Amino acid sequence: MDEGLCYAYAVVRSAESERIALADVRGVADAPVGLVASGQVAAVVSEVPRDEFSEAALKDALEDMRWLEATARAHHRVIEALAARTTVLPLRLATVYLDEDRVRDILHERQAAFAALLDRLAGHVEWGVKVYVEAAPASAPAPEAAGGPADEANPGRAYLRSRRHQRQERQDAWRLAEEAVRRTEEQARGLAAERARHRPQEGSLAQVPGENVANDAYLVPRRLAEEFRDRMLHAADGLHGVRVDVTGPWAPYSFTVPLSPDEQEEAGRR
Repeated sequence: MDEGLCYAYAVVRSAESERIALADVRGVADAPVGLVASGQVAAVVSEVPRDEFSEAALKDALEDMRWLEATARAHHRVIEALAARTTVLPLRLATVYLDEDRVRDILHERQAAFAALLDRLAGHVEWGVKVYVEAAPASAPAPEAAGGPADEANPGRAYLRSRRHQRQERQDAWRLAEEAVRRTEEQARGLAAERARHRPQEGSLAQVPGENVANDAYLVPRRLAEEFRDRMLHAADGLHGVRVDVTGPWAPYSFTVPLSPDEQEEAGRR
């Protein structure tokens, strides 16, 4: 990689199975993907253009939503190809080094930690579990919220009554959402090995109807994955206005310890 930079996707065990899994995989910038090995572990890498992935270029590129989406999809595609065959430790999006020698340095220095993580995550997958309060449809106040002739003669009173009604509906919905969260936690016991809490998604990140009130990830043994999914899908049964979305199975993105930005920068300078 004399002209380009080295983009690192993930860490895996050094084994022939990873080479087979990557034979037909194209990565970021449609580049072929390969391995850089050091001892027991290897990094999954590809060459990327320097003018697009240098430190200065990335500061602007990461603000470009079209570029970010395309890069994230390619990054994820490589990791999912690996996860279908082996245990994988995903690295942070846009983890870039000057060359393969810098990648080998990191693998050598962190070999014991990476190997331990691979052992811990072997045979497990990640499931995402999100609890939503579904948005109430815009409509006239419920009959009990509307008053009689006195309210018609006093719009201010009618407005306050409507606001109290809406506030009560919201409080009721949140109580039900809390119950749904409690149920998901209870149903996960005995199935999930670990849980990671993420910040609820808001705005453009939500992308689905309703208000996200819980955004958790669970590490689940692969042999229990379907049972876990079935339990989660029924966690909101009977709770009106509350929805539980389940996604996965994924590579264990939420349960790895990626290199910190400081470590990446230090390795890139060597």
